[in-house]
Order: sequence, then structure tokens, then C-alpha cells
Amino acid sequence: MISITLPDQSVLNFDSKITGMDVATKIGAGLAKAALAIRVNGKLQDLSTPICENASIDIITAKSEEGLSIIRHTCSHVMAEAVQELYPETQVTIGPSIENGFYYDFARKTPFTPADLEKIEKKMAEIVDRDEKLVRMEKPRKEAIKFFEEKGEKYKVELINDLPEDAVISLYQQGNYVDLCRGPHVPSTGKVGKAFKLMKVAGAYWRGDSTREQLQRIYGTAWADKKDLDAYITQLEEAEKRDHRRIGKEMDLFHFEDVAPGDIFWHPHGWTLFQTLINYLRKRQDEAGYVEINTPQIMDRVLWETSGHWDWYRENMFTTTIEDRTYCVKPMNCPGGILVFKQGIKSYRDLPQYIAEFGRVHRYEASGALHGLLRVRAFTQDDAHIFCTPEQLEEECQKVVKLMLDIYAAFDLNDVTIKLSTRPSERIGSDELWDKTEAALAKALEDMGYKYTLNPGDGAFYGPKLDFKVKDAIGREWQLGTLQVDMNLPERFDVSYIGEDGEKHRPIMLHRALFGSLERFTGIMIENCTGKFPLWLAPVQAVVATITEETIDYAKQVVKAMKKAGLRVELDSRNEKISYKVREHSLKKVPVILAIGKREAAEGTVALRRLGSEKQEFMPMQQMIDMLVAEAKLPHIED
Repeated sequence: MISITLPDQSVLNFDSKITGMDVATKIGAGLAKAALAIRVNGKLQDLSTPICENASIDIITAKSEEGLSIIRHTCSHVMAEAVQELYPETQVTIGPSIENGFYYDFARKTPFTPADLEKIEKKMAEIVDRDEKLVRMEKPRKEAIKFFEEKGEKYKVELINDLPEDAVISLYQQGNYVDLCRGPHVPSTGKVGKAFKLMKVAGAYWRGDSTREQLQRIYGTAWADKKDLDAYITQLEEAEKRDHRRIGKEMDLFHFEDVAPGDIFWHPHGWTLFQTLINYLRKRQDEAGYVEINTPQIMDRVLWETSGHWDWYRENMFTTTIEDRTYCVKPMNCPGGILVFKQGIKSYRDLPQYIAEFGRVHRYEASGALHGLLRVRAFTQDDAHIFCTPEQLEEECQKVVKLMLDIYAAFDLNDVTIKLSTRPSERIGSDELWDKTEAALAKALEDMGYKYTLNPGDGAFYGPKLDFKVKDAIGREWQLGTLQVDMNLPERFDVSYIGEDGEKHRPIMLHRALFGSLERFTGIMIENCTGKFPLWLAPVQAVVATITEETIDYAKQVVKAMKKAGLRVELDSRNEKISYKVREHSLKKVPVILAIGKREAAEGTVALRRLGSEKQEFMPMQQMIDMLVAEAKLPHIED
């Protein structure tokens, strides 16, 4: 007798060993039709895999993220089968599911063309129609190597050779196509459906190594139904219109150069925007009791060995050796923050301490991964480290969550999801410490009434974390802030405070970033607003444009008065028509254009036009200044 416990805790009993499909069928014909895979005692597996003992299960369908990921993974196999049917000389390498889709890397001398993609997509639809059953096979290592050697698939042979000796070598067959894969997969190619589309071809080095062969990577997207596919394609089209790189050029905000790949050349208006963001966060942190520090950009590798980062992130660090000492360009701020906290003896009365740093960090990213402001090698973290007692932990977590969500609301980012990432398989610290810190994060959210989802195994190597994702104006999700609980680094750096009992105790360290990367957040905001920033954030809040030369002196008076009031304003006194000036500054997304003609100069007034509006408002200069100063006030800042 095998007992199967369902998610609602009801139990089904079976007389002998069964499969996931047997369970789904017994629950209902509708579920059996929709089923793609099954989770057995927390582990995903194929519906056809036998279940030989009592288990807790969850049937996976396309309605879940896991189900969609499995569809995409199988779709990559369908694409590989289509490619080899059309172009038999092609070798297949690796083809995973990724966010919003999948890809497969192919070794082929002839480049794929857009016409090839159309052929491949058509062949994929045929394979879906054939509804080929996906069958999992396990082979001994030598037999699996021989199998792929005979097929001329040298990349698959290399992958097998690099697997641990005790690894299970599993293959999946669909029709005549066989691939090396861990799985799981949908039961048959028909379950993939036809809500897929091949997007583009790109170059990719074998196993990401620039010294190895360059392959051809075909990207695709796949969804549960055509409605979702169409929505995604529409979103991509809208995203292209919002591309921050194009808008940044139009607004003269920044540019990039090959002499500094992955780093930014900020122009005056872009730097103003960037500093306005920092100024806003600085004021919010000041209200919340944070003090600000700054730590060195280059420090001895010994510091990173103590923190553990050297073992975990060495390949992402920029290093240099001088006088037999190896130095690292700072990849993260936390070790420096710890060294500041360690200065002097701390008492329990001194805690909590809030130490913030707008720290510039450098991390190596492959050149192919760089993407404007969104993926760079040098960026500014809005970091803070909170040192507190165990008794203060939950309250401090709640303070951070409240501050974070309140700041997001100031940017109209109100659709926020929270994920609790738990201990990874490779980590430092005892299970007891991980139990405590994971429970503290969960309880902080639950007591505040916030919902969250678990992200098992995705915590930092030193502690669990909360990740905050927001949706932008076109529905894209962006990872922003993070809150990490750390009881390990205080131990490794021998950090202590004197408790009420007069003895030394270890503080708990919270790592907190609100936006994560200021550069990345700037790019996100450019795309979210299409460059049309609220008045308080706009790098140029207003332009005073003259209609005739006779009005230049009065226009200068207007500009001087506005600057004195704290507004960011520029004068345009060029000998151009006012319609030309309005059009040019509208393209640069200036929120307010003030036209100054003879009438305005004579009466001490201005003609005000808002971005995107044809309407003009006529008002006295001081009334206009008072109105704009009120509008430009930083949001959620207490007087």
C-alpha cells in the first residue's frame, strides 16, 4: 500500500507502485490532461517516474512558474530536434530554460539566418503535432560516452566526462532525437503547445569561456498559451520604445566607451539625475537614523579571505599585485563597514547602529552580458549595515521592510513581491544559525501582514535574504532591494559588543540595499517613465525660452529667481523660433517650458507649458516659482 499526501493534506492510497500520471488521473481527468510533471517529497520529476513509497506530492501544471519552466526546457529540446532534422551536420551543446524563454547553443559552420529561424520554427510545430513521447533513460558512463561519440556529439561527451563519477547519466528520447539531460520534461512534445517563437541568434562561447569555440545561440520564448505569448511580444515591442540607452542619448544623460567597458560616462544632466536619487535616499536614511561612511576602493585580499568572498567570488574580482601584496578593487562594501563598526568598544546601549555607504564597487561581467546601465562592471550600491542584538532583530527587519516599501511607493512602484531565499547547499555557518535567521525574516514579514514566497536554496553563502521585486509600467519584473541577515561575518571578523551582563556578545549584522545598484535603478526609472520624470527627479525641471531678443534680460531675471528658489532651470536665448525650442526641449523630456515674450516681460509674467500638453498657463513669475517649488518637493520627506 502506498499513501500519497496531496497539497490539501488529503490522502490517496494505492495498492502498488505508481506514477505521477496515475495520481493525476485518480484526482481527475482535467488535472491529468493539464499535468506536466510532479513534485515528490520536494523533488521535481517526470510524470512517468515510478513512486515506490509513501510521499507528499504536488502536480505541476502550466499555471505555475515551475510548469512554465519545464515547458520552456522541453521546447529547447524540440528546437534542437528541429535543427538536427533540417541541418544534420549541426552538433548540439547546452539548451536550458531561462527567464521568459529558452535557448540552445549549436556548433555549425554556416551561420543561421532569419530565414533559417522561420524554417526551424515551422519544423518545431510539426514535432509538436507528432506528439512524440519523451522517455527518460539512464545509462552507465562508458555506454553514454560511446553513444554520443558514435553520433559525433563531442560536446555531450565533454559534459559527461566532467560529471562526478557517481552522477546519474540520464538521457531523454523523443522520436529519433536523444539528448543528455537531467530533466524533468513534459510527457510528450504535444504538451509544449504552439505558443512559442524564435527570437534571435547570437554568438556564445562554449561553456562561457572566451578561449573556447564560438557557438551559435538561438533564443526563443514559450508560454502556456497564445494569449500570453502575444502579451509578451507586445511587451517587448513596448520595451524597445522605452530602451534607456536610446532615451539616455536623446536626453544627453550618459554614454559608454570601449576604453572603459561596463563603466559609465555621465553627462551633466545624467549626473544631476543620479545625484538627485542619492540625495533623496540620503535624506530618507538621515530621517531613519543612519550615519554615512566611506571606505577605501582598494583593499588587501586578506580582508576578502576573512569575509569568505575570496573563495566564493574570486573570479568576479579585479585584482592587482604590488610589492608582493594582492589587492582587490572593492566588489562589495560589507567588510569595510565591519571595520568601521569595530573601531572602539561598543555597548548594548549603542545598538542598533545604522551604517550606510554609497559605495562604488567593481565586478567582472563578461562583455557579452553588459547592457547599458542595467548590467555594468562598476556601480554604486546604496548599502547599509545594521548591527543589532538578537532581541532587536525582528524589529530591525521590519523597519527596513517598511522603509523600502515606502521609498518604492515614492516612485509609484507599488506592485511589489517579496521572496525569502533560504540556505544554499554550499554555505558557511551552522544549521542552528540558519534556522534562527530564516525564522526571524519569516516572522518579521508575517507579523507585518506581508505575503512572501519561498525561494529555497537561493540565499547568500553567509545568510538568508529577502529579495524585493517590483513591476514597472509595462509589467516587467525588476529585482531591486535586498535584506540579508548575517550571523557569520560578525563571527569571522570577531565583532562584539558588551552586554548588560558585562560580557562580550556577538551582534547580528543586517545587510541592506534599497535599490541595489543606483546605476541600474536609474536605467529602470528611465524606461519606466520613458524619460518623463516627475518634477522633483527631472535633471532639468524647466527651461526659460525667449521669443525675441528684447526679452533676454527679463528671461535671465526669471532664471536667477528660479535658481535662487532651488529649481533646476536653464535659459534658451538662441535666435530660433519658439516652436523649434518647444519641440527640441519636449524631445529632451523637460517637464516645464516657460515662454517669455514682450507681453510677459512687460507684465512680469510667464507663459507656462507642461510636457505633452498644448495648453499654456499665464501667471505672475513668483506664483509660478511658488507652484513649481511645491511640486518639486521630495516625496515622503518630513519637514
